[in-house]
Amino acid sequence: MEKFVVGVLLGMVGGALLTANNYKMRMLVKKGQEEVTAKFNEMMDEKIEMMTQAKEKIEEKVEDKIDETLDGGKKKKSGK
Repeated sequence: MEKFVVGVLLGMVGGALLTANNYKMRMLVKKGQEEVTAKFNEMMDEKIEMMTQAKEKIEEKVEDKIDETLDGGKKKKSGK
């Protein structure tokens, strides 16, 4: 009977330690996942911002080119 009680107590203590360690590991993994997600979102926001700026620059260049072409066409027509 004494061995059984000692075994039960050791089992309870061992189970409590494993549960505590598993909880800590789950929290550690969850924290790591949150950090990775935050960094990924930050990186994606930077890439989107860079792409938006590049798009705006390209649109400006295209508009300038269109204006030059239209102005050049008017000059040629009025020159004739």
